[in-house]
Formats: sequence, structure tokens, C-alpha cells
Amino acid sequence: MQATDPIVTFLLVLVIGIAAGILFDRLAGPSWLARQFSGSTRGSITSALVGVAGAFVGYHIAILLALGGGLVTSVIAAAAGAAVVLFAWRMAK
Repeated sequence: MQATDPIVTFLLVLVIGIAAGILFDRLAGPSWLARQFSGSTRGSITSALVGVAGAFVGYHIAILLALGGGLVTSVIAAAAGAAVVLFAWRMAK
């Protein structure tokens, strides 16, 4: 298997999204507005799924913008996409 194999790339983006979601859930916690209305915290699974969605969005935007086909660029784009989507999700909640 090569590093540019689609299965390896898929798994790498998946792991980045899960890790970003869990870290975000543990470090950021619920927003003030979410605590006021729901009274409970979001689950780690939900944060991980939102992180995965963001990682795939970031990865595919990097591909569309042709930011380079390297593995490092893909990892950085996936992490940035996960961070942006998780932050926007927290602001919306």
C-alpha cells in the first residue's frame, strides 16, 4: 500500500475527523447558549461525527483548489476543515 492509496487516505481523514471531534468535545465543552437551552452536553459521538464531516469537507476543498497532492497537505486541510466545521457547529448550538 502506498500513502496515496484511496483507502489509506479515507482512513486517515476519518481518523483525523474523529480525533478532532473528540478533542474538541473534551476541550471546548458546550457553548453558553447550549447550556441555557438544553441543560445537557453533547455526546462525544456527535462531536466525532461532525469532526469527520469537517475533515472530509476540508480534504475535498483542498483537492478542488489544487493545493498540492501531497499527503501532508491533505492532512493539514482535513484538520483545518474539521476545526472550522466544529467551531461553526459550536457557535450554532
